[in-house]
Amino acid sequence: MKRRRGGRKGLCFALLVCLSAMTGCREQTGVPEVSEEEREEGIQIGITLDSFVIERWQRDRDVFVSAAQDLGAEVNVQNANGDMKEQIAQMDYFIQKKMDVIVVVMVASDEDESGIIEAVGRAQKAGIPVVAYDRLILNADVDLYISFDNVQVGRLMAEHMREHLAEGGELLRVCGPMADYNVPQIMEGFEEVLAGSDLKIMKTEHAKGWLAETGFAATGAYLKEHYSVDGIMCGNDSIAGHAVRALSERRMAGKVCVVGQDADLDACQRIVEGTQCMTVYKPVEKLARRAAELSVALAKGSRIVTADADRRSSSAGAADTDAPVIRISGSIYDGTGEVPYECLEPVAVTKENMDEVITGKYHEESDIYLNVRN
Repeated sequence: MKRRRGGRKGLCFALLVCLSAMTGCREQTGVPEVSEEEREEGIQIGITLDSFVIERWQRDRDVFVSAAQDLGAEVNVQNANGDMKEQIAQMDYFIQKKMDVIVVVMVASDEDESGIIEAVGRAQKAGIPVVAYDRLILNADVDLYISFDNVQVGRLMAEHMREHLAEGGELLRVCGPMADYNVPQIMEGFEEVLAGSDLKIMKTEHAKGWLAETGFAATGAYLKEHYSVDGIMCGNDSIAGHAVRALSERRMAGKVCVVGQDADLDACQRIVEGTQCMTVYKPVEKLARRAAELSVALAKGSRIVTADADRRSSSAGAADTDAPVIRISGSIYDGTGEVPYECLEPVAVTKENMDEVITGKYHEESDIYLNVRN
């Protein structure tokens, strides 16, 4: 059984934040209130991120830290810079520092994942719950996985292509690395929707380490061989930007249906300009705030249970019928068993609903329309 340590005075290391937990009612959707004594002792959360190569991770970090500060504990933020060994070392550092919770945005690499699985086990053995943020760590039995419905991300991309392309259209896919668990899920949703159409996936490339330039190289190589393409499905908006650059060099930008995800600012600009058709918006503010809430709840000894049953205690303590209960949406199979899964819904964004979904909420109007209203 996992045992949780009592509180202790927080040490302030790298990047900071004071998080305030909540304790109280027996069952809730938030986190327990924190007492003045506990506020002084401080909850410590360690978060290790893959890298900041993808634009959205910086936003995730900032919102998580801000939400954590509002809730009252200390957060130590580490950047693995795309290096799995570095991420494992950071997790061991968090274990050594006796963090209350460790949050992991797993490095998406082709390296053997046994090391990070073992690191999760070491943390749990030390009584520290582990939260997999956005990317599931397979076969690790993490205490909580929180992400978006990635199968739905793929469906939204394919639905847009089905609506805007003629039957028989030929598609290129430039996906992220298969080492990122979200990628095969997105591909699954994409293929599910296309199964009932005559659209053809002609070639699939994968961007190792989410290298955005793969979009340019893959698009250029495909067009050199096939001369034309009707649609390009891109693993994220950074890849889409480079695919559009390759199309621009051939005066094809705006004539090919390009889709991506993350609602990056430059993608939103391309959409209103007409060179990218759509992006999938994943409200990272909501994800990061909820992750902060649930991390504090775990640190406080709350039990995370799924909506359908009290499957297991996801806190680091033994099952305690007196412990507050946090109910989440469901569970997901990680390769060895079911783990608690908080799943948020993504939204398709096009020129038509840009203002409704994004403007003033995720990006400012003046930034989105910078190149079309001046």
